[in-house]
Amino acid sequence: MVRIKDIAIEANVSEGTVDRVLHNRGGVSKKTEEKIKKILERRNFSINPVASALAMKNNHNLAVLIPEYNKTDSFWKLPYLGLLKGSEEVKNIGVNVTYFKFNQYSPESYVETFNNLIKTKPKAVVLVPMFIKETHLIVRELKKTETAYVFLNVDIEGVEGSVYVGQDSYMSGYIAGKLMKLSLPDGSGCGILKTSTSTGDNQAIAKRIQGFKDYYEGSPIESVLYELKVQSFGDRMNLASSVHQFLEEFPSIKGLFVPSSRISAVVDVLSEEQKKYLKLIGFDNTPENVACLKNNTVLFLISQKPFDQGYEAVRIVSNYLVKNKVLNDKLYLPIDILTKENVDYNDATQRMFENDLKQ
Repeated sequence: MVRIKDIAIEANVSEGTVDRVLHNRGGVSKKTEEKIKKILERRNFSINPVASALAMKNNHNLAVLIPEYNKTDSFWKLPYLGLLKGSEEVKNIGVNVTYFKFNQYSPESYVETFNNLIKTKPKAVVLVPMFIKETHLIVRELKKTETAYVFLNVDIEGVEGSVYVGQDSYMSGYIAGKLMKLSLPDGSGCGILKTSTSTGDNQAIAKRIQGFKDYYEGSPIESVLYELKVQSFGDRMNLASSVHQFLEEFPSIKGLFVPSSRISAVVDVLSEEQKKYLKLIGFDNTPENVACLKNNTVLFLISQKPFDQGYEAVRIVSNYLVKNKVLNDKLYLPIDILTKENVDYNDATQRMFENDLKQ
């Protein structure tokens, strides 16, 4: 019997790409679609009607509430791709995934998008809890409708019965502190760059900062931490002015820690001289950050494996819906330390999946 896997191997694409063509879900180039259809016809492939009927009968709707992304702020594309890959794999067991995207800087957009989501009456929800007060209201509504939910990437403490898929944010910050301390001469100052959200609703970033500080405070080698709160990493002019004034005011600073995915924005406003002497450590393997790693302006990136986060969230929720498996409280993913030398070997699955989408 010919399997989807056999078709994928012959067409040199992923099984998900073949599945998209079989079910007319789009996202495949015309050239690739035609190639797959010719192979399907030549090998006399047909969908198993029994399996399809079973999947339709046992229909489970999973809704995802996730921030939008764009070219300058591309982090959320990575967990979205993982979610997409996971959704393709569970389609045949009757799990349908629907995406609802909101503005990560607007609590109003967050709530409004959730209100649209809950109208679809999902059996489970994967959500990124960007705003604390609003998340408590959302969780209250989900409990009222007895809808299972999983927090993705950001964990909020004090929410009874919550399930989390992501990184141990505190420990990732602690590791970043250790890397920075090992990279700087004794007695050097280090700056932490953050926005107002770093100590506000984004608890993941706040925990990274706390972990970073705790390592420094526990280290026997004396050094000083300085903090700079910038208005926005997206406002280049304001960021440049703030960073240059900060470095002039505290000339002992030889390292900068950016606890978010926007370290490339900081690199963009530094002078060539500053890039030479400053040791920079940030988070996440966005294309912009990886470029900085490769040209030696960033020393280390801490990867929280966002693609895997999305994929694992779909997997565990699908097991709960289809197989009645218990949802564990925490699913921590590995903390990867990326360097110029190893970054190309990281997240190969993500790149292969993304290339399939482009074909």
